[in-house]
Amino acid sequence: MSEDVQGWLTPRAVAAEAGVSQEFDLSQCVREPIHLLGGVQSYGALIAARWNDAVVDTVSRNAAEVLGRAAEELLGRPVTELIGDEQWALARESAEAVTDSGAAAPQEGPASSGVLPLTLDGEDGEDGEGQRGSRLFDVTVHRNGDLLVLEFEPRAEGGPFVFQNFYPRVRRALQKLQGATDVTECCAAAVREIRTLTGYDRVVAYRFDGRDGPGQVIAEDRSEGREPWLDLWFPASDIPPQARRLYARNWIRVIGDVDDRTAGLVPELRADTGEPLDLSASVLRTVSGYHLEYLRNIGVASSMSVSLLHEGELWGLIACHGDQPRRLSPEVRAACEFFGIALSLQLAAVAGREEADELARNRRALATLLARLTSGAPDDLMRPGSGLVELLDADGAVLLRGTETLTAGARLPDALSGLLARLAQDGSVGEVWSSDRLPEALGLEPEEAEAEGIPAGLLLLPFNRDGDLLAWWRREQPAPREWAADPSRPVRTGPGGERLTPRGSAAVYRATVRGRSAPWSPAQRVVAGELWREVSGLLTRQVVALEARNTELARTNEDLDSFAHAAAHDLKEPLRGISNAAAFIVEDAGTVLDATSLRRLTTVRRLAERMDGLLDSLLHFSRLGQVGLEREALSVDEVLDDALVVAGGRLAEQGVTLVRPAALPRLRADRERLREVLENLLVNAAKYAADEGAGERRVWVEAVRTAVPGQAREEGGGAGADGGTVTALVVRDNGIGIPAGQQADVLQLFRRLHRRDERGGGSGVGLAVVKRIVERHGGRLWLESPAAAPDADCGGGPGTAVWFTLEEPPEARP
Repeated sequence: MSEDVQGWLTPRAVAAEAGVSQEFDLSQCVREPIHLLGGVQSYGALIAARWNDAVVDTVSRNAAEVLGRAAEELLGRPVTELIGDEQWALARESAEAVTDSGAAAPQEGPASSGVLPLTLDGEDGEDGEGQRGSRLFDVTVHRNGDLLVLEFEPRAEGGPFVFQNFYPRVRRALQKLQGATDVTECCAAAVREIRTLTGYDRVVAYRFDGRDGPGQVIAEDRSEGREPWLDLWFPASDIPPQARRLYARNWIRVIGDVDDRTAGLVPELRADTGEPLDLSASVLRTVSGYHLEYLRNIGVASSMSVSLLHEGELWGLIACHGDQPRRLSPEVRAACEFFGIALSLQLAAVAGREEADELARNRRALATLLARLTSGAPDDLMRPGSGLVELLDADGAVLLRGTETLTAGARLPDALSGLLARLAQDGSVGEVWSSDRLPEALGLEPEEAEAEGIPAGLLLLPFNRDGDLLAWWRREQPAPREWAADPSRPVRTGPGGERLTPRGSAAVYRATVRGRSAPWSPAQRVVAGELWREVSGLLTRQVVALEARNTELARTNEDLDSFAHAAAHDLKEPLRGISNAAAFIVEDAGTVLDATSLRRLTTVRRLAERMDGLLDSLLHFSRLGQVGLEREALSVDEVLDDALVVAGGRLAEQGVTLVRPAALPRLRADRERLREVLENLLVNAAKYAADEGAGERRVWVEAVRTAVPGQAREEGGGAGADGGTVTALVVRDNGIGIPAGQQADVLQLFRRLHRRDERGGGSGVGLAVVKRIVERHGGRLWLESPAAAPDADCGGGPGTAVWFTLEEPPEARP
């Protein structure tokens, strides 16, 4: 089975086919070239003559019975020998009136044909007075490339068509259509009028669920005793794709008798194409054997279909069924075709009016939403009560910006984040992409999608090629349907053979359609596009403003670093002078100074030395912003060993034991800077160890895969809001801990939680230096002070855990 057939037939349809017969091949029905079947319905005859010289190219085999001239006699001869020059000229004029002079290719655009009466002189019959008689035909003509196709239908008994008698009925029917206010009312009026006009036993309006989907009967008019089909669904396989294409090209299709013997064409294959004559626009075109058996299986002897189009696509059909063979005159067919066109226009008008009303409501809601963007930032869209979710009647919405994921409405399905990025890459920037059957679009069964947490409906707008997007999603809405045939077994054995056999209301199948959400309306797609333009403008302005601020901030930071470096360097010399001067005074005049003066001079020296230490720290801190990093792949265990050369003694002095639960990984970092980070953290752990008697003092160093706290964490949403995980290094102790309200303070320069002479002293620079080094690496640093120590058996205080990340190379990431 070819890929295009597999893509249209459902797995259940293929399985049903296999379960019925080894001989029945449903895929052949899908592939059947129904416009190249090489025959016409036998009540009429077909002649195709070359446009330029009128020579007959193709003729139906029943020409002798219908036209009085054998096909072999007509083939290769001018058709004017049969119809005369004057009537040939009329046929050309009729064809030119409905087609362009260039004539479209046979399968491009809507088919156009004209109808005219023609008279053929009789050769073997006489009128009542012994004179050779004439026969009247209704002839339908259309261009087919360089051929003019003439289809002859004997004039029906009952006299010529009288437009004056017919017009009032059509006018009343059209007036009823114009008064209808919705689609169902329009179709109900149409089926009543067409049944009255044609005399068929059942007339239904049939609407397709999407271009290739199943259809539902939404209106019906039937003779007494027939089973009702109203509201029943019919499988999509009832009308295969090539049939739908022909319905879109031809407004009307009439089958006079399902048991008609087809009249073949001569020649069977045309010399220039190697195929039968293309009958796409033919009114007499013979009928596929599949479709004839389908009609026989439902007890239909004759039928007519009138196409309903919307924006060039097949929207539905008016389907007419008769219990007996029935021929319709070209005039009645033309009236039905006209009715189908009028109904299509009315349906479009009704849909357009409904869409305009919905669009107006949505635009008012959009204006209200945009007015609430107080800060002018797109993030405001995601605030509770913004109206973003309600704008498209969705269950939830999500905004992806860089590494940030902001949501509104219901909880974001777990599987949606990665899927959004993939779908956005395939879409066009600023172009709305939507589906109300997302599992089907992804090739998943509804049960699989449900298990993976994939919603049924999705509408997204890519902002750029970097993955920024705005999307809405909808949950599945299972829809119970009543089917005229079991949708899981569309192939069944009927009285006319093994074909797609629908059943009436006595055998209704009730099945629930899954994997779909409420459909996204055209108005919702339009207003989503308008919101994209507004948000894109906000994002553009925000990016420009952010770049300007970043440029100014970089310049300011550079100035501050330069100032701090210069200030620290230049102030150290005067301080040394002050300290030295105080020392000289004590040395030279110490014996004559009183105790108070000596104490004051000693204080001057101590304060100068303290200021010198602070300036050293400030100078070191400023250099961190100016000195480049020398990144290399290194073993964190080796760097930790280097840090213990300095910090190990302090840990030993305070009786703190270092615990290394597992080997540390290899990361890319500046070796000296990472050593400095670990040194500072270990020294801090020694300084703030638990008080004596509180239990064994420990400090742990380990690596953990974790989510980096993002914006949601800072707003109380918990870690991992940005959805990514990285390797973090953790230095934790069971010391005195840091209260949550003071954790931000200890990361500031020169901030200490205790007096200078407590907990081993210090300048309050250590954690600020650690934070700056981590940020220079592109990482993040955060603190935790849990309620209990990491090891409950060791005692101690609440402890502090310092987490930090470093930028990893792609190859190091799992």
